[in-house]
Amino acid sequence: MTTTFAPAQEPTRIVIVGGVAGGMSAAARARRLDEQAEIIVLEQGDHVSFANCGLPYHLSGEITAREDLILHTPATLAASLNLDVRTGHRVTSIDKHSRKVTIAAGDHTYALPYDALLLSPGAVGVRPPITGLDHPAVHTLRTVPDVDGLRERVEELLAARTESRPAPSAVVIGAGFIGLEAVEALTTRGLAVHLVELADHVLPPLDVELAPLLATELAAHGVDLHLGVSAQAITAATTEDGTITPVTVALSDDATLAADLVIVNVGVRPASALAAEADLDLGPTGAIRVDVDQRTSDPYIWAVGDAVEVTQAITGARMPVPLAGPANRQGRRAADSICGRRTTPQAAVLGTAIVRVFGLTAATTGANQATLRRAAIAHEVMHIHPGDHAGYYPGSEEMHLVASFAPDGTLLGAQGVGRAGVDKRIDILATAIRAEMTADDLAELELAYSPPYGSAKDPVNMLGFVAQNALDNTMPQWQAQDLDRAMADTLILDVRSAAEFAQGHLAGALNIPHLELRARLSEVREVAGGRAISVYCARGPRSYLATRVLLSEGHDARSLSGGWLTLQAVHPDI
Repeated sequence: MTTTFAPAQEPTRIVIVGGVAGGMSAAARARRLDEQAEIIVLEQGDHVSFANCGLPYHLSGEITAREDLILHTPATLAASLNLDVRTGHRVTSIDKHSRKVTIAAGDHTYALPYDALLLSPGAVGVRPPITGLDHPAVHTLRTVPDVDGLRERVEELLAARTESRPAPSAVVIGAGFIGLEAVEALTTRGLAVHLVELADHVLPPLDVELAPLLATELAAHGVDLHLGVSAQAITAATTEDGTITPVTVALSDDATLAADLVIVNVGVRPASALAAEADLDLGPTGAIRVDVDQRTSDPYIWAVGDAVEVTQAITGARMPVPLAGPANRQGRRAADSICGRRTTPQAAVLGTAIVRVFGLTAATTGANQATLRRAAIAHEVMHIHPGDHAGYYPGSEEMHLVASFAPDGTLLGAQGVGRAGVDKRIDILATAIRAEMTADDLAELELAYSPPYGSAKDPVNMLGFVAQNALDNTMPQWQAQDLDRAMADTLILDVRSAAEFAQGHLAGALNIPHLELRARLSEVREVAGGRAISVYCARGPRSYLATRVLLSEGHDARSLSGGWLTLQAVHPDI
């Protein structure tokens, strides 16, 4: 059903529940489209427009002024956009039939009619089953009051340092994006940080072969990692004066961690209770169902942001994706729809995200390997380890890129970790996925090149080249996850130098440096004894060259994707 609001004697009243990214984007867009509309924004908190993604960087001190996080106030929004913004106003119910919302503001309750209602309630933090979460030492990091409380506590702890106890300690529970940002912030401030994560690697959305790079960086900065375990209880001694004392965090592996503060960020869920009580349609994840114009199951109600259901671009799954970029676009789209304008229908969401972990950057777009496996989507995985710019120009830093391609070459997902250049490549690859590009398209992309910025064959092009070779069987691959089968059934051929081989290799591997391979083919044939040959080098290029030689000689040979570097990440005990 299409409902538009043509100009009338009485101005259209648009009521928006919730501010920040989605709600304020909708409010601002609606005002630009309709100068006559009455636009009322109801925000239950004290801040209607703040940079929540900047909170960890205020905690660290990189963003020094708290005011820099407050993008707008009710006064500035009234002056610039003629918006009626009411903070401290909580919507308690929606009457769809009479088109009214009931609002609690302090001790006062009142009803407010609407012509169009937009819901932007956001998400609420998941509360894990941990005893003691209500202790004053336990914090979250989602709002301005959250970061205010954390900064105050950190300042208290730093001021109370003694010679015998110079560094206060913190436990961060949850190694997702916000958890990693919190770890970096607290470490930067001088706290000793323990990081607890239920998954077996940090940043669970990241593919398993990239996560060890982050773990190594965290450990290098003194972070104590506890992976594959959960926090069970938080306990502390009581004091007569109510002083916040250090707490003990008990883990599922029976370890205990002492901490002066605890940050819990284990994920979020849609704040859709109001929508549910109004009998709006919800998806199985509890997110609000909307159409391509952000309209809910009620023709006069729209919804945007972390609480709504979107389509995952690769798998087609319906789920919430709590990211600021999609929320802003949804707000703009909803305002267009409310004002009767042509909309750009909501596209499926890639979930592109990025995080800094001390000196490293980790970024992801599209579907990771675990998601593709769960969805039973056929794919081939490519690993490369290029420099961020030309190797002959000073300062080149190694990147680690992983990309998954469908059998027809369509790019399905990509991830990267490195000290430089990762953001640029992931943004290119996100654009490529949106455009349904293939390996052939990546190979032909014309990207800016100068030695300080890239290479004549950019890492994005290289992903395309590697995928072309793997998909057309020019370079048959084997993956690190195939190690047991490869060792049981094939000849393992290590084509690194003798010095590299001596530093560590697979048990039983035959070492023939790739430059010696042509002269020693008879030796390979004798040792192989008719078996297939699984070739590896340090990063992949040399084993590719060796594999081509072997294939030309009639051998069944495959090159290890990503080489020894990727193999060690997947199998750290080899």
